[in-house]
Amino acid sequence: MINKIVASMEQAVSDIKDGDVVMIGGFGSSGIPFHLIEALRLHKAKDLVVISNNAGVGEEGIASLLRDRLVRKIVCSYPRSYGSIWFERLFEENAIELELLPQGTFSERIRAGGAGIGGFFTPTGYGTKLAEGKETRIIDGKGYVFEKPLSADVALLKAERGDRWGNLVYNTAGRNFNPIMATAAKLTIAEVSAVVEIGELDPECIVTPGIFVHRVVVRKGGPV
Repeated sequence: MINKIVASMEQAVSDIKDGDVVMIGGFGSSGIPFHLIEALRLHKAKDLVVISNNAGVGEEGIASLLRDRLVRKIVCSYPRSYGSIWFERLFEENAIELELLPQGTFSERIRAGGAGIGGFFTPTGYGTKLAEGKETRIIDGKGYVFEKPLSADVALLKAERGDRWGNLVYNTAGRNFNPIMATAAKLTIAEVSAVVEIGELDPECIVTPGIFVHRVVVRKGGPV
């Protein structure tokens, strides 16, 4: 019988290793797996490469990983936002690497990683510093930059509900980058507010099918 439910956040992240590449869902404060991130912080795997839309704010979530100096590099679109004190501090100290990507490129690189596509050409960034060191090409008189896919060892996601097979549905804007990240990692872990019985999720509403999800864990209390 397929059962992807694990008993705790700690168990869910227990085999994340030093140096792993970790995708983390979310946009701003929406759809961020705060409980899995906190478990990862306590797990203390270090030298991580984090792929996420932004670099965290305040003291919670991704910011807490930066504060504890567990992250070697971050790949994101918005490293600085109101309250992103820890990224700014580490960057000024030259203590963290940054790969900055336009948001559409960021999203498409993750999608390409999940789809098994070897890369794509985009006009975004052509002729700017973002294109330095990358292959460029003129196609029909227009400049393009070649972007490689993004993939990860682990993806940490937040969904609204799931079942023991790993099927997931999301809460409105909390969906954001979570579904494409689910496809682009070797190990996908989802925190959910509730686990329901097989068949309770409308098949037409399932966004992430269980084939892409390896572990599901229920969050209890704390930030949602």
